[in-house]
Amino acid sequence: MRLARDAVTVRVPATSANLGPGFDALGLALGVWDEVTVRAVDGPTRVRVRGEGAGELPAGEDHLVARAVRAALDHVGAPPTGLELTCTNAVPHGRGMGSSAAAVVAGLVAARGLLADPGALANDVVLALATALEGHPDNAAPALLGGATVAWVDPAGAHAAPVPLAAALEPTVLVPDGRLLTTAARAVLPAEVAHADAAFNAGRAALLVLALGGRTDLLMAATEDRLHERYRAGAMPATAEAVRALRAAGWPAVVSGAGPSVLVLGRLDDATAAGLGRRGWRVLRPGVARTGAHLVPAPTG
Repeated sequence: MRLARDAVTVRVPATSANLGPGFDALGLALGVWDEVTVRAVDGPTRVRVRGEGAGELPAGEDHLVARAVRAALDHVGAPPTGLELTCTNAVPHGRGMGSSAAAVVAGLVAARGLLADPGALANDVVLALATALEGHPDNAAPALLGGATVAWVDPAGAHAAPVPLAAALEPTVLVPDGRLLTTAARAVLPAEVAHADAAFNAGRAALLVLALGGRTDLLMAATEDRLHERYRAGAMPATAEAVRALRAAGWPAVVSGAGPSVLVLGRLDDATAAGLGRRGWRVLRPGVARTGAHLVPAPTG
């Protein structure tokens, strides 16, 4: 498989997984974007990072975008090449907004853009490769496809499908200063849960699909969870308290992914947002990213 381009630029959105009860399955793309330029070069791989993660992330082959590009090119048998990456990051790291999925999907879609036959890296292949790198597809699916998605894994691999999403849905994200690694957030989850809790979440996840599609009057009930949020509360007490207070005030608030950010499936009023800002939360009203990762056209003229 030969390369047809020397360089491409990709934009990829932030994501929020779980959305309450849809653990490891439901996800939503948010209008906060990373932009990555990948260039095939002679010589060693070099990575320059601007914005989120600058000065912290690897500057060579260990960078997650570089690893994803390499995995995709190896998958299709493309010739080895050095890489020059420029990553302009807006997605917060370690906050439950899908920064690692954004990096992986950006690298895979960039590799597709470099190829003479981009069909060799169709979306189903990209999702499979992203799941292999990420471990699960709940963030990768909306990062790739945009909007809301449901993702699952079976013996044939990883799959995703779009979930109908009401045009009026305007999410709010509360971002704290502190970070929490996904591995740490997963470590506190029990190996087994009660049958009643599993049944509760199955019903709420089904209800959430209906609520996202337009029955917004159901969002409060549809975002209740018994599988992960209460177990993670001790690892992120400020997040747990913010979710509790917002829900008590009638807002459908959940932990965003593994946390510690909070996702509200609605547009917070200015007074509530200002109060949260005074308590140290960064309040984002990003909108839904209705499209997922995509190539940015090269400038003309």
